Amino acid sequence: MTIAIVGAGLGGLALARVLHVNGIDAVVYERESSRDARGQGGMLDIHSGQRALREAGLIDQFHAIARGEGQDMRLLEPDGTLLLQEDTPEDAPLERPEVDRADLRNLLLDSLPEHAVRWGHAFESADNGVLHFVDGSSATYDLLVGADGANSRVRALLTDARPAHIGQNVVELGIPDIDRTYPDLAAMVGRGNYWVLGNGKSLAAQRNGDGRVRIGLSFYDTAEDWFATSGIPFDDPAAARARLIDLLPGWDARFTALIAACDDTVVPRSITTLPVGLTWPSTPGVTLLGDAAHLMPPVGEGANMALLDGALLGLALAAHPDDFPAAVKEYEREMFERTSAAARMSADMQELLMSPDAAQKMLAFFQPG
Repeated sequence: MTIAIVGAGLGGLALARVLHVNGIDAVVYERESSRDARGQGGMLDIHSGQRALREAGLIDQFHAIARGEGQDMRLLEPDGTLLLQEDTPEDAPLERPEVDRADLRNLLLDSLPEHAVRWGHAFESADNGVLHFVDGSSATYDLLVGADGANSRVRALLTDARPAHIGQNVVELGIPDIDRTYPDLAAMVGRGNYWVLGNGKSLAAQRNGDGRVRIGLSFYDTAEDWFATSGIPFDDPAAARARLIDLLPGWDARFTALIAACDDTVVPRSITTLPVGLTWPSTPGVTLLGDAAHLMPPVGEGANMALLDGALLGLALAAHPDDFPAAVKEYEREMFERTSAAARMSADMQELLMSPDAAQKMLAFFQPG
């Protein structure tokens, strides 16, 4: 029985690893040419996903690369008012540590046999147990798992649902080696997450393991084509930074100084999600996991759900090695319930972030009563 996984992201690799631990082979097909073909993004807050790493036999290795100090948080209003500062004690348990996405992906990749991932295989279509790739090659499968992310091509085999814009547009920026280049800004941001919320905008700065601070500047209640009308010249990074500062009237000078200090990486991202509670009739031979199945707002749940999807599907297949349809039904039943709850919570958090008094509401969320 051949298991084909399309996509070498966290969910697909977690599935491959749990299957490997249970003596079941699988092949992961990835469109990228190698693990280093592109950057993997910033830090991840791994909480419920730690169960997946335990099932994969990798929890100790995860703890070795996780940053407990990444649990620190500072919450401010645009005028500079500090509402909350939480500093993690050195001996605090790793309940929600931060980890570099690339480091976590490499941990999973290194835990698999060398032949398990086939790089440079861009999925095109599938029919009658045969995968077709863009380069004209093909492969057979008994079970196809779409772990190919937000813009999944496998998803179309199960549902016509497509991601829709949710009124948030993000500009990603960053400051490399901030401790050396801007020590005052480094001290302001701290060791973990730094949030400024209010007036339909947010600035999220996050310390990464390599010394870079990644910054996401979000504009809420904006149209899908907002970047085209925003006046941000993305082809001129210095002018783009200046325009972003202009879009933050009344913000404390410390926050605009963060933007001015960024390098020339200025990347626009429109945020989309799948419908909350998306399901599909269980179909023999194909299923989905991660963003392909339940794309959510980026508020800390997506990676955890993807890891759990991969691990729990792997366990279901190990429990029913001769009955893949039964395993898929069991997995999908649990996955639909679990991820629908996570998607509803994420949507609620997204609504909170979009409110004019987002900082005060976030403070109440973290310090209820």
